[in-house]
Amino acid sequence: MPLSRRHLFTFAASAGAAIGTAALVASWPTTGAAAAATVGQPAPDFAVVDTGGQVRKLGDFRGKIVVLEWTSPSCPFVGAHYKSGNMQALQRWATQQGVIWLSVLSTHPSRSDYLPTPQAAAFNNERNAAPTALLMDEDGKLGMSYGARTTPHMFVVAADGTLAYAGAIDEGPSPDPTTKRNYVRLAIEDLMAQRPVKTASTRSYGCGVGYGG
Repeated sequence: MPLSRRHLFTFAASAGAAIGTAALVASWPTTGAAAAATVGQPAPDFAVVDTGGQVRKLGDFRGKIVVLEWTSPSCPFVGAHYKSGNMQALQRWATQQGVIWLSVLSTHPSRSDYLPTPQAAAFNNERNAAPTALLMDEDGKLGMSYGARTTPHMFVVAADGTLAYAGAIDEGPSPDPTTKRNYVRLAIEDLMAQRPVKTASTRSYGCGVGYGG
């Protein structure tokens, strides 16, 4: 569940973001919404084209830990994690461990902050992001299959294909994300150590995913 409007505005103000209520409150499509993926159950499979034109399938990464990160070019919560270097550092650390990191843009072409593939790739490079790939989920099918509601919304899939973590990247919005306990890193560390993920689900926070409909 997303945070209250009051908390959202408090963080947006502290981050220096001038954004209206509609951009900050987590949204969900009015039609075609699917049930969210369930922690402890097989993660929904997908086949989505990345910004390089390659089709990325979850099944192709069997045997590896996979992180799915819902992102946005306009959300101040996402911006705070990238401006601090927090997200890029986590991406680099994870991929160095052999983790597959897939950032996902589920923004519908009808949205004002939609980025066509070339611009999305350029944007990702400009913010010095380091995922394995950036997926273009323009129809929102991938996002809806996982129940992604906010940016950032994070999911960690275990090497056996089971969804091991779903929720926020860390303990909550803050002007300095680096000071918060990072649930994604903790989940990855538990999986690498072959331990049960101690914190398997949390409430996500951020801006609403820009689905169409």
